[in-house]
Amino acid sequence: MKEFAIELNSAGVVELERLSARERVAAFVELTKPRITFLIVLTSAAGFALGSRGRIDYAALSSAMLGIALLSSGIATLNQYMERDLDALMRRTANRPLPSGKLLPWEALVFGVGLTVMAEVYLAVLVNPLSALLGLTVISGYLFGYTPLKTKTSLSTLVGAFPGAVPPLVGWAAARGNIGIEAWVLFAILFLWQFPHFLAIAWMYREDYSRAGILMLPVVEPDGRVTAQQIVIYTLLLLPVSLLPTALGVSGKIYLYGAIILGLLFLYSSVRAALSKSRQEARRLLLASVIYLPLLFIVMVLDR
Repeated sequence: MKEFAIELNSAGVVELERLSARERVAAFVELTKPRITFLIVLTSAAGFALGSRGRIDYAALSSAMLGIALLSSGIATLNQYMERDLDALMRRTANRPLPSGKLLPWEALVFGVGLTVMAEVYLAVLVNPLSALLGLTVISGYLFGYTPLKTKTSLSTLVGAFPGAVPPLVGWAAARGNIGIEAWVLFAILFLWQFPHFLAIAWMYREDYSRAGILMLPVVEPDGRVTAQQIVIYTLLLLPVSLLPTALGVSGKIYLYGAIILGLLFLYSSVRAALSKSRQEARRLLLASVIYLPLLFIVMVLDR
């Protein structure tokens, strides 16, 4: 059965797109940014595993990850609701459910608020209040800090890196009920990783961001000098920080050697991207970043 997505404008009621029930479900799923949600759940699961004393309680792990997945999905949906007009101006986002007309704004708003509230209640009641409190910091930091600042200052990337690094803290808090120095090291790893990752994306799509008025660093300094410097600097900072889990007894020597190898390979990609300032090398750095982080956390957990 087909359904119509419609909205009111100054000319009256306009049919946007005819969708089947399956297509509408797919559009709602797309709002949740499944790949990003998967990465958030992965880093949160690592935080839970590393924060667990003794054997991992897999039932508690599954329960916590469900709440975190709901929260990530809700925030991603609300982010797309808030940025729907900007998304319509960029080629890479113009086919998302809202700018393409697959769904109406009010549908995304209701869906996003519902998921976010459900996630917070779930975490508070079925996991623990600390994990829900950390979830609130992500909601406020991402939706009310990072998102509105994107069109005002290139420092939005710095602001967004704080809520973006919270998932391992939520996982750790879900397992242990508190946050120790070890959890803050996980936070620092994810915090520093975000800069080469997002600057690579920003360099690849700087024309799109410029068209939408989003002030990413490559937009405000087109020659890329500062962008290149920051990519290398943050990757260099990430290297020693990534070794701290072994120093703190969170992981062993296998992780230490793995972190060194992965870090040097990541640094190699960062330097190449910084020197060439080409879209091709930025894409390779992006690929390196999405391989580096999961592997680092997987080795960390396996060698706990």
